[in-house]
Order: sequence, then structure tokens, then C-alpha cells
Amino acid sequence: MTPHRRRVLTITAAATAAVALCAVTTMSAQARAGDASTERTAEVPAPAAQPSVWQPGAHTPVTVVQKLTGPDAPNNTWGRWDIKATDLGIMWDDGQGRVLTAFGDTFGNAWTGPGGGSGPNGDWRSNVLTRSSSHDLADGMLFESAPQSPQGIAKQLIPSKKINGDEITTIPTAGISVGKRQYMGFMSVKQWGPPGVWDTNYAGIAYSDDDGENWTVSDTKWENTPAGDDPFQMQAYAEKGGQIYVFGTQNGRNGPASVARVPAQKLLDKSAYRYWDGTGWNKSEAAAKPIVDTPTSELSVQYDAYSGRYLMMTLMGPDIVLRTAVNPEGPWSDPQTVASAADYPALYGGYFHPWNKDGVIYFTMSQWSPYNVYLMRMQIDRQGNIVNPNLVNNASFERGVPMGDGTNGTWACTPNCGIDTAPASAFTGDHNAFVRFNSGWRNVWQNVDVQPNMTYQLTGYIRTSVNSDAGYFGARTTDGKVISEAHFVSVGPWTRFTVDFDSGANSTVQVYGGVWTNSGDIWMQLDDVAVIKK
Repeated sequence: MTPHRRRVLTITAAATAAVALCAVTTMSAQARAGDASTERTAEVPAPAAQPSVWQPGAHTPVTVVQKLTGPDAPNNTWGRWDIKATDLGIMWDDGQGRVLTAFGDTFGNAWTGPGGGSGPNGDWRSNVLTRSSSHDLADGMLFESAPQSPQGIAKQLIPSKKINGDEITTIPTAGISVGKRQYMGFMSVKQWGPPGVWDTNYAGIAYSDDDGENWTVSDTKWENTPAGDDPFQMQAYAEKGGQIYVFGTQNGRNGPASVARVPAQKLLDKSAYRYWDGTGWNKSEAAAKPIVDTPTSELSVQYDAYSGRYLMMTLMGPDIVLRTAVNPEGPWSDPQTVASAADYPALYGGYFHPWNKDGVIYFTMSQWSPYNVYLMRMQIDRQGNIVNPNLVNNASFERGVPMGDGTNGTWACTPNCGIDTAPASAFTGDHNAFVRFNSGWRNVWQNVDVQPNMTYQLTGYIRTSVNSDAGYFGARTTDGKVISEAHFVSVGPWTRFTVDFDSGANSTVQVYGGVWTNSGDIWMQLDDVAVIKK
């Protein structure tokens, strides 16, 4: 099967005539202003609950670009390869014009969720892989192929026994190419424990000489200690100057990070590894000293030419954070929150896209409840600081804040309306906003502070009832004059809408999504709204 056409609608203020974009106030636009009156085969650990590094009230800087896997994903991974539920999404350049993406425990048609695991006949595979040549990631990442079994489903690449207490699974943690050979670092998981805790047997390396189609598990291993504290059980790779820097953590999510280096051509030769001991590079792994304190896990590291720094993305407590350093051994900066669990509950696994450039950073993020992978975007400056954050408060409706009047960071809506909580139906996480009625204009909105005379991009995810025939998503002044908007009718699966607008003389704009409900019982759901500078 071919992938579904990408469900992305981009609207620019310049495209007025072509897409029914309203740049002037009309009678209907005034009416759309704010409310004027009115047998389990696998068990995968959920993220551990620990104190967040997030500062209360701060904006989550990242925006959601695309759901990469699972139901309603534009890539149609469920229909094409029986990837209905999966996680991680570790990406690397294959050296042949494509990006390979490795996923962890993967489940097929029998998966019902929430979380990982499936009943009998769940097509459980410990790891799978896809390929992509997409360069422009602003509208998403298209998966073009996957190594497949004779049955046509994405096949498992590295074998696992699937026996708890022996080897329950083999999970990818890193990937890199040297010439035309692909290398995948993985951990052999002995058993899952409480959330955030698991025991590994060893860390290993597999390699492929046919662009990921078939893999050989090498003899190169880092055996875990009886105490379970070997520092290289979960690895990440970053290459610079012919050296591969191998970053490692202990099993689970509660240990520090360490680093080794090895010439790229000798990745499988453990005798060629040198471990940072705090003052220099040492032959002995036992001499390795931490470069980042606990808790650090699920590393992704890349050298970023734009900032001249190494970027390290890790899970720290419940949040994904970013650290930077000029040298791989550090000193590493204090953490900056990339994605907060307050906005994306039970998130984990932030992994860099290898083709990031010019300060625009794309990465994958997993969430436990939908148990699937999302493509995310953020931006950094020349010093590696996160800039240009999402200006919308409670962008994914997850913070437990009730509907308000649309000011002071609250959302407002025209009854009947509110925040969906159960059963989970959101695009990300567990919650989304909704309106539903059988007459009049019904919308959700928030006042957002902006700078005058700047160009911004508004994005959000929408779906509606089948009988919806007149919906709008856009930005307007606080007195209801439309600045720029997109028109939609019936929207089936969650669909991303993009609206560019110029703030003009305004220092505050109102972002909104709504539907006319004069044609019967009509509803709209809204999730993951963002406003960033263009």
C-alpha cells in the first residue's frame, strides 16, 4: 500500500483569493469573534514519575509537526507494515541520501492500548526500521520503505528471546553509518521492573551492509555488572573528525552519563575504545567518570555546526531536556526543558534528526498512552539556547487548567464546550478541547501576546463531525477582526492546519478554532496549538 496523502493544509496571508482567507472583517467573521453572549506478549515500562526541571508557568518551547506512526498517521504505518503502536524513533544518516529510523517494541493489529504491549497474535517485534529521504521537515517526514517479512509486515531486525527474566526484548538505542555499513547499538533487556527501572544483560552492536534490510549481531558487547551499574548499557553515537563518540548510561532511567571515543573504522573493536576518566582518555572502561549527573537516560547526541556545540537530548525525570557542550566530555550546560510532561504526559525518547541545520532542530518524541512517535520542532541560537518558543499557553490542554475567559494564559470557549478527558481521544496525550452544538458559531480561543509588525505561524490539529460544513482556524484581533484564517469543512482524522499572519499594530492576538453548527449536531476537536515567529 502507498501512504496516505499528507493531511497538511498550509495557508498564508498572501493567498487570500485562492483559499478563502479573510483579511478584512466580514459579517460572518464578526460573528465568529469570541463569545459575545454567550496472554500479554510484552510489557514496556512507563516513564518514572520524578520532579520536573520545568519552571512553573513557562511556555513549552516545542511544537508538534506530525504523528509519525500508528493510527491516523499520514505515513499509514499500520496499513502498510502493521506498525500500529511503537516508540523511540532513533534516526541516522545512512550515507546514501536517506535517514534510517529504528523503533523499539512494536505491535500490530491486535494492539488496543493504552501503552505498550499486546495480546496474542499482536505481531510483537522488538525492533523495526523505516527509511526516508524527506529533506523539508516543516510539513513532516515521509517513510518510503521498511525492511519487510515475506508476509509484508515490518520485520524484526535483531532477534530476541521474549522470555522475561532471561531476555524479554532487544531495543535499539543508537545508529550510525560508516561508509555504506550501518551500525545499530541496542540493549538486551533481561526484565522490566517498576516504571523507569529495567535490567539489561548487555549492550551490543549489530551491522548491516544492505541499507538496513538484514542485520548481523556482532560479538562486540558491554556486559552488565551483577550490580547493574555498567555505564554503557544504553548508548548514543555522535561522529566528528573521524572519531565516533559513544555516550552511555546505565540500564533504567536513574544513572549518570559517560563517554568514550573510538576511530570510526574500529567501532566493533573494543580494544580501540578510550573512556573519559575525568582528565583524559583511558583504555579501561572501569576508569570512566560521569560527564552528566543523574538522572540521565535515553540519550541522543549530535554535533551542531550552527552553534559549534554538541547537543545532548535526554530524559531527566519526567521531562525531555537539552544540554550543550563545546567538547564531548564537557563541561555540559545546565538542562533546558525541551518538552514538559505537563504538556505531553508520559513523554520519553527524544532523538535528533541527523539533518538539522541553521538552528532549527527536529526530533522524535514518544508518548506512553498513545504509544506512538511524533516529529517535533524547536529552535536554538548560536549559543545553543532554545529560542522562539511556542507562545500559546497550555497548548495541548493537558495542564489541568479549566476553561477561563481566554486571557492570562487560559482558554475560553462557546458552550457547549470544554476539555475532553475520557476516553482519551486527543492527538497527543490524553486531552483536547471541543465544542458541540446544533446552532450558531461555536469556538475555542486564547489571547496570545505578540510583537507588533512581525510575521507568525499558527498551527493546530483539528477534527470534526462528518456533517461539519463551515469551520475556521486562525488569528484575529481581540475585538474580533480576522487577521488571517483557514476554512475547513468535514475533517476526518486529526489534520494539521497552518496559518501565517502578520501581527500588524497588535501586541495581542486571539487564536481560535471553531465551527458553525446550524446544520445539525456538529462538533469540533482542537489540540496542540502553536504560535511561533516565522
